[in-house]
Amino acid sequence: MHEIYLVQNVLRTVEELFPDTPPEKIKCIHVRAGELSNVQPILMQNAFQAVVQDDARYQRTKLKVEVTPILIQCSACGKTTQVRNYTFVCECGRPSKNIIQGDELQLHDVEFY
Repeated sequence: MHEIYLVQNVLRTVEELFPDTPPEKIKCIHVRAGELSNVQPILMQNAFQAVVQDDARYQRTKLKVEVTPILIQCSACGKTTQVRNYTFVCECGRPSKNIIQGDELQLHDVEFY
């Protein structure tokens, strides 16, 4: 289950970004996961609960996972199009492999008490 590894990395990154803030003061961690990132929000939530259960410092912390759609940019017309049903075709009808959103896994925001 790679979600446990991802959650551990998210917590480690938060600790590195905010070294002077005790984990008990972290209210919510917001993560953005693109549709192509191979991250399922429910599995990420379950992994988060498993990880924080063993670490009392994060007992009050929540995790919110936002799934971002896949966006492509057409090299022919320049338009940005949302991919639907994993069909990488611009509105103009031309295929595009230029992904500009949807494959990321980002720490987006951290809220504190």
